[in-house]
Amino acid sequence: MIDDISSARDAALAALSLAATVDALDAVVGEHLGKRGPLSSLKARLGSLPTVDEKKAMGQVLNEAMQSVAAAADERRALLAAVERRARLDGERMDLTEYRRPARRGHAHLVTEAWERLEDVFVGLGFKVAEGPEIETDWYNFEALNMPPSHPARSMWDTLFVDHGPAGSTVLRTHTSPVQARVMTTQEPPIYVVAPGRVFRNETADATHMPVFHQIEGLVVDRGISFADLAGTIEAFTRAFFGPGFTSRLRPSFFPFTEPSAEFDIRRPDGSWLELGGCGMVHPNVLASCGIDPEEWSGFAFGFGIDRMAKEYHGVDDLREMYSNDIRFIEQF
Repeated sequence: MIDDISSARDAALAALSLAATVDALDAVVGEHLGKRGPLSSLKARLGSLPTVDEKKAMGQVLNEAMQSVAAAADERRALLAAVERRARLDGERMDLTEYRRPARRGHAHLVTEAWERLEDVFVGLGFKVAEGPEIETDWYNFEALNMPPSHPARSMWDTLFVDHGPAGSTVLRTHTSPVQARVMTTQEPPIYVVAPGRVFRNETADATHMPVFHQIEGLVVDRGISFADLAGTIEAFTRAFFGPGFTSRLRPSFFPFTEPSAEFDIRRPDGSWLELGGCGMVHPNVLASCGIDPEEWSGFAFGFGIDRMAKEYHGVDDLREMYSNDIRFIEQF
């Protein structure tokens, strides 16, 4: 019987090796391993063996033979399937050489370039990059930043509200300051982060304003932080981003989330000044709202528009040009 099993196994393996397609292979498997196949037929002869030990031994030999045939079938099937797939892909391939054009590569948008360069500069100064959602709760966008519902400073931002939850509870963020609040509520000081991102205000587009624009804000919270640290950071950033011919100055101002507050300007090599953004020492109420003890920690914050930075850096006269998708403008940069 062992000879019969070997013969049936060898015949099956030989037939498998000759199968040229997956369908042909399946037919061979059905023929040799099916209920009426030679190997399956040998199972019926096990009952005629005289002893239990012989039945057990022959059953094991037969089972191993059937497993070897099944394994060979699986291996052959994988090979044939790969060949058929390759042939199908070759048959469906389209020759597009007649449409080939000289290779042309695009480039990042002016704002994206400025965004990435600003991140590089601030990372070089020891900051980490933080992000947050563009749709914010009123608490993160205003209340945590020392602007309760009745605070008159809310009128400084032309807010777009989202129809979600209670009326007025959800907004398109008007600045990236909510990211600072989120960092302070989830991270223990010391904190050194910058938060770039897209912001939204209900403004009419003109040469210097857009209803959707981009900001980057910085936050430092540590022991012993002073206004001198803020001024030094602004100056270090100005020289790193614009070059050694530029410098900065601070002018008194007001923001509800900083005290004292200032506007900062940069001086161009020609001596003219450009207003860039706002800054100040983090208001103690903001630290307390975010769970940080203002008696132990102090900090400063600053922020400015990335779009305006790109506009000034490249000498663009009108912000709207950067979003017109006019190829004549885009190809200049």
